[in-house]
Amino acid sequence: MSIENKIQLITYPDSLGANLPELHYVLRKYFQKAVKGVHMLPFYPSSSDRGFAPKTYDEVEPAFGTWEDVEKIGRDFDLVIDFMVNHISRQSLFFQDYIAKGKDSEYADMFLSFDKLAPDGWIKDEDLAKVYTRKPRPPYLTLERPDGALEKIWCTFDYEQIDLDYDSLKTREIMRKFIIRLARNRPKMIRLDAIAYTTVELGTNCFFLEPKIWELLEWFNDFASAFDTEILPEVHEHYSYQLKLAKKGYWCYDFSLPMLVLHCLYKGTTKRLKSWLKKCPRKQITTLDTHDGIGVVDVEDLLTQKEIDATLEHLYEKGSNVKKTYSGPEYQNLDIYQVNCTYYSALGSDDDAYITARTIQFFAPGVPQVYYVGLLAGENDIDLVEKTRQGRNINRHNYTLEEIKDAVKKPVVQRLLKLMEFRNSYPAFNGEFNLLKSKDTQLILEWGHDQHVATARIDIKTCTVRITYTDPVASRNVEFTA
Repeated sequence: MSIENKIQLITYPDSLGANLPELHYVLRKYFQKAVKGVHMLPFYPSSSDRGFAPKTYDEVEPAFGTWEDVEKIGRDFDLVIDFMVNHISRQSLFFQDYIAKGKDSEYADMFLSFDKLAPDGWIKDEDLAKVYTRKPRPPYLTLERPDGALEKIWCTFDYEQIDLDYDSLKTREIMRKFIIRLARNRPKMIRLDAIAYTTVELGTNCFFLEPKIWELLEWFNDFASAFDTEILPEVHEHYSYQLKLAKKGYWCYDFSLPMLVLHCLYKGTTKRLKSWLKKCPRKQITTLDTHDGIGVVDVEDLLTQKEIDATLEHLYEKGSNVKKTYSGPEYQNLDIYQVNCTYYSALGSDDDAYITARTIQFFAPGVPQVYYVGLLAGENDIDLVEKTRQGRNINRHNYTLEEIKDAVKKPVVQRLLKLMEFRNSYPAFNGEFNLLKSKDTQLILEWGHDQHVATARIDIKTCTVRITYTDPVASRNVEFTA
């Protein structure tokens, strides 16, 4: 396995310092032992969605730095990078050429016009209503050409993110070039963002359609694996999709864990969380927080609807300054399946509860990722939300070097770093995970490898954590409190 089972950081290229060189400095200065991998969110030239509307993958956004800066970070840390497979920027040369030339453009076949999707260019409302968009609007934009002609184009997400047609040889040619270009930089992993939306077929929900999705994943994996790079399909939906990916041998995400841990700590019961830990994939990436909100749809059927509703109500009641409106259309958040809040704030900025949550994550099956705001135990950035009117900015504060210097001194951050350093250095996590029997208010999570055993005993009522581990050299057991 090229990816080590050690903690990775999720960060924008300009969130821990102003650019890639400053990010590299911060990683080496403060987090070299606590962080072993870096999932660097999109650093390409982009027209919207903070990097997720790429114009090209051949360049690094000059404000962030250069490819050399990316490669230098990759020499010190396991590097994970993004590839937004289902769309390209409206401002890309490909789509701009299509706007200007229409069907005469050499890139025309890359895009899904209604004329291509339907013989007469008309798609029934009932077919559009079936499409899984996660946005309360139809999955298309109306394009006006320079001559005034109008055309409808498939567009699942933002209007700056134009969907690609993978039945097109031109799309395959362009995207093949890009993924080979990215893989040749030897990242340990390429995340295939929004991969489930690449399968468009009228009369369906156009989401993760089988068998086409497996052909596409195999196609991407063929190019990446040649350079010893693994792929990580990103699918935000019912947990059964992660089980399908795991069954096929792919990496997947545990997007269910954030809500399950909140429910566990809010309600004082481990029943639902234990049930998931018994059956969740082992070859997975775990998160509590990401650049998006806290996912809700992922725990359908792992929690009852009543439990989901109660968990969300508790978050709004106890979370630090978070309001329901920050996850709604008034604050430009049209994704109806997530809640905008930092994880530290979701736990009422309670240090013990936060360390308890991170211990659960670090001892759960999989490779843990910690979002940069969570790394610094960041609270909701209400000022940024109100200033930008963007709900997701509540969890996207950009830290200056001075702010980072102060934040790492906070007791909760020091406790977190100590826990992360243990997770990265102790050999037991190279072995097998076990969930041991315990009371409903307790969790006993254990990892073992050869003579090394690490056990976390967690009381979720008091939010206390006791970790014991074996020292084979000294033939003794060692204990520390997180």
